[in-house]
Amino acid sequence: MLVDDGSTDGTSAVAKAVAKSVAGQRRLDILAGTELPAGWTGKLWALDQGVRHAAAAGEAIDYFLLTDADIGHAPDNLGRLVARAERDGRVQVSLMAELSCASTAERFLIPAFVYFFQMLYPFAWVNDAKRKMAGAAGGCMLVQRKALKAAGGIAAIKHALIDDCALGKVLKKHGAIWLGLAEGVRSLRGYPQWGDVWRLIARSAFTQLQHSLLILAGCVLGLALTFLAPPLLAVQPDVGVRVFGLAAWALMALTYLPTLIYYRQPVWWAPLLPLTALFYLAATVDSARRHLMGRGGEWKGRVQAQKVV
Repeated sequence: MLVDDGSTDGTSAVAKAVAKSVAGQRRLDILAGTELPAGWTGKLWALDQGVRHAAAAGEAIDYFLLTDADIGHAPDNLGRLVARAERDGRVQVSLMAELSCASTAERFLIPAFVYFFQMLYPFAWVNDAKRKMAGAAGGCMLVQRKALKAAGGIAAIKHALIDDCALGKVLKKHGAIWLGLAEGVRSLRGYPQWGDVWRLIARSAFTQLQHSLLILAGCVLGLALTFLAPPLLAVQPDVGVRVFGLAAWALMALTYLPTLIYYRQPVWWAPLLPLTALFYLAATVDSARRHLMGRGGEWKGRVQAQKVV
């Protein structure tokens, strides 16, 4: 099923053509989304309509695969997701799609996006049923129908801007969840310009910080001490300070290496992580500025987060 929530990129027309070409082989329902109600974010309203429409069809449904129109799936991906959910008793199985890494901006910034995401949501903690940490990647989420209903459905998180992690949080109260890197799932959407990645960060960074200026200050301080201080210490005249700075810089680079290798980027870029961190820090501050100006959550021309008063 595809829910058209008013997109202007021709997705609905392509879907209709596909539906016609596979008639009699596989069914593809295309549902025209209704007007966005107050209190809902756009994607969640589309998901809610799709889930309710599928449930109303009266067919036996064990799982919903929630995905985006710009996500490509390997032919066996759905089967592998269901197999993991059944084998490990997971109420949600999510894969972080492999993001486009073609342009200079993407190559320099996208691996860091995944790196910082894993710092915020350590996969091992998310996947540990004994820990409260929960997270998910919205491009590919297999959700158990029974657990989703018990959690109150999509309506339980209707206002969430970071909808995937919000859904992971409510579902983990009803069973174990799992989050991992892509296995046959890739994003078809590119972020070719530096400004595209900037807007990707600025859209939700301040929301992630709970719209708190105090937490923002702590985040800025933490990023500065972790990623910016080591290179500055490494050029100080005192030998002891220099050694400490170089050691901290080297350890930082080592932690970044697996992500660079995963995205097939040059390993010698690892020491440049402080420059990337500075970009992310500035975009995070801009996220707060946008929110305070009433432009929080701005994405594809929509403003989804309200101004702090």
